[in-house]
Amino acid sequence: MEQKILKIKRQIVAGFVIYRRTEEGIKFLFLYRRGNYWNFPKGHFEAGENSFRAALRETEEETGLRPADLRIIPNFKAHLRFSFLRGDEKIHDKMILYLAETRKGSIIISPREHNGFAWFSYNDAIKIIGKRYGNTKKVLKEAYDFVQRKSVPNNQKNSQR
Repeated sequence: MEQKILKIKRQIVAGFVIYRRTEEGIKFLFLYRRGNYWNFPKGHFEAGENSFRAALRETEEETGLRPADLRIIPNFKAHLRFSFLRGDEKIHDKMILYLAETRKGSIIISPREHNGFAWFSYNDAIKIIGKRYGNTKKVLKEAYDFVQRKSVPNNQKNSQR
């Protein structure tokens, strides 16, 4: 049996884990792509961009959220790696994700890239991500824990020491 030789492509993408506070608690933004695939807004670098600028531009292109709509959360930067097949190519992705809060609930998706979006609680997001995307779950947990730590009022932080 003849084995097909795959082309290998390595790429770096950047994006944001975006959340907002609601009456039901913190909700995270996920974009839906064909094939039951939910993920964060992200994309490829353009010439001369660093990861942060690429993340801002891609987020605006994919969600309609402008930099002014985002409150960037300092000291959070996650890296994840994953591979997938696309035709006769094996893609090795490195993803760089930042964290931001928004007050806007309405998103304008690019139908060319996504089929939908939703805001999920942490527990619901873990369920919809599914078993195949363990790295996405890991980053979501890091972001959730980071937001939870930052949400504790200062007087409670001091009493926990």
